[in-house]
Amino acid sequence: MESEIVKVQQKSQTIKDGKYTEQVLVDYTKIENLIFNVRGVQVMLDRDLAQLYGVSTGRLNEQVKRNIERFPKDFMFQLTAEEAFASRSQIATLKNCEDALESQSVTLNVKRGQNVKYRPFAFTENGIAMLSGILRSPTAINVNIHIMRAFTSMRHFVAANAQVFHRLEVIEHHQLELSTHLSDTDRKLDEVFRRLDKEAFFPNQGIFYDGHIFDAYRFVSDLVRSAKCRIVLFDNYIDDTVLTLLDKRDKCVSATIFTRSIPQQLALDIVKHNAQYAPIGVKTLNNVHDRFLCIDDTVYHIGASLKDLGKKLFAFSRMELPAAELVEMGVRG
Repeated sequence: MESEIVKVQQKSQTIKDGKYTEQVLVDYTKIENLIFNVRGVQVMLDRDLAQLYGVSTGRLNEQVKRNIERFPKDFMFQLTAEEAFASRSQIATLKNCEDALESQSVTLNVKRGQNVKYRPFAFTENGIAMLSGILRSPTAINVNIHIMRAFTSMRHFVAANAQVFHRLEVIEHHQLELSTHLSDTDRKLDEVFRRLDKEAFFPNQGIFYDGHIFDAYRFVSDLVRSAKCRIVLFDNYIDDTVLTLLDKRDKCVSATIFTRSIPQQLALDIVKHNAQYAPIGVKTLNNVHDRFLCIDDTVYHIGASLKDLGKKLFAFSRMELPAAELVEMGVRG
């Protein structure tokens, strides 16, 4: 596949001694588009050089092989499959120097696992200079002169803007550090807002008045839905409606009820419930008087049984007591 490069050769006809002659004109600023940075050195590829010289790539490489002793590894090397693949899609960045010199620096992006049948040869500046010794045509000589000027121009550009490049690297490094810091800050702010939202959604304490059945029921339902790991309820007066209320929890959340006694009808309701829905463990406990609802590690003191929410005035409050400690005290006591 013929490489898609900028045409840099033009022919002009002149009259000399009554005869037409052709002269190859080369725009050396466009040659800079064909200079790549590979393995930390500036190179040109054999296919681009061959097109500039007006010969086939095979012809160019044939001449090189016949004079291989003139091309050590620091003069010429063959691209890897990854480098060859990357050379097909060239990404160029134009830079202006003093509003006069326009140069193009190209970096080969490397991807692994790409299958490339032909791996081009890359020639360094010294290797290109050596080509003029084996390609003796006027075109090759003229082109090589302009190639050397292009390399020199790029070196001057890099040297003249070394401080700029260094500042850009420093800015990029600071941007990466700032991005990392901002990401960490965003994460912390998200956690703060999440906790603030949770505080606003679940108040520390409050009162539900007589007749506020739906409001009280919705409040406890939201608490049940917020559980991530487990729910433990201490309530001596439960019925099947409490089982239904606890079914609002996520499937991965366990549920346990401690109550004073389990009448025969309640025991039957529990068996039927657990046969169809996520099981709820119900155990007897005689040494707890008040109602407590433990959502993961948060303990709420509830002033009414869950089956009687909103039927009479009652209060609730969040306690500064680990749920595990309450369960342990209740079972131990």
